[in-house]
Amino acid sequence: MERIKVRDFDDGVTLFTINRPERRNAICSKTAIELQQAFARFDKSTQRVAVITGEGNEAFSAGADVNDVPELWRCIPTAGVGTEKPVISAVAGWCVGGAILLPMMSDLVVAADNAKFSYPEAKLGLTQGMIVAMAARIPHKIAMEVIMLARILDAKRAKEVGFINDVVPVGQHVDAALSMARELAGMAPLVLKTLKRFVTNSILPLGPSEQMARARRDLEVVSSSHDYQEGFASYKEKRTPVFEGR
Repeated sequence: MERIKVRDFDDGVTLFTINRPERRNAICSKTAIELQQAFARFDKSTQRVAVITGEGNEAFSAGADVNDVPELWRCIPTAGVGTEKPVISAVAGWCVGGAILLPMMSDLVVAADNAKFSYPEAKLGLTQGMIVAMAARIPHKIAMEVIMLARILDAKRAKEVGFINDVVPVGQHVDAALSMARELAGMAPLVLKTLKRFVTNSILPLGPSEQMARARRDLEVVSSSHDYQEGFASYKEKRTPVFEGR
């Protein structure tokens, strides 16, 4: 079974679905990598807007799969996912732990009225640190309730504090997000990219974990490149390297 389902629409919108309903769409190591790779293909394509959701209405995602802990940063917008195209999250049911970073780092969020956002890591004795960026996206004291006290944000409260944009009936969240995406797909892509870049790089502060993730993402581009392989090959073969910038 596909861990990540990708559907490209002719209107420029791409829908990504985390497809592990038997694990409440928990993100395992392979799921994180596959989602990162799918977003990289999207970024290079002519598609204009991405929507990400979880299979079914019970859980957007239960967070990191404890049986196969992922490098979760890989699939998080602005961290391991570097696209400047708009990203919208469509959330229904539980959004737990590290999975809360997906809507948090998305540009827009549509939630079903059964959505619940929870970050219980302080109770479990673990964290990857990227959650601190929540304090730059909603009022500080509300963010600390979620981060430190592990208080649950339901859909109504999440909209009140500005964590999400719209609340719709269960089962309508994906269609509502796709409708929003199609609005964006009809707008000037260069303008949208420029505005997103300004917001992401100049307006919203970067936490230490997010900075680390961006650095790792950029360094992996180099380490997986043709030029990297060519450099080693030319050294072993005692010849002048032929670099191609890719």
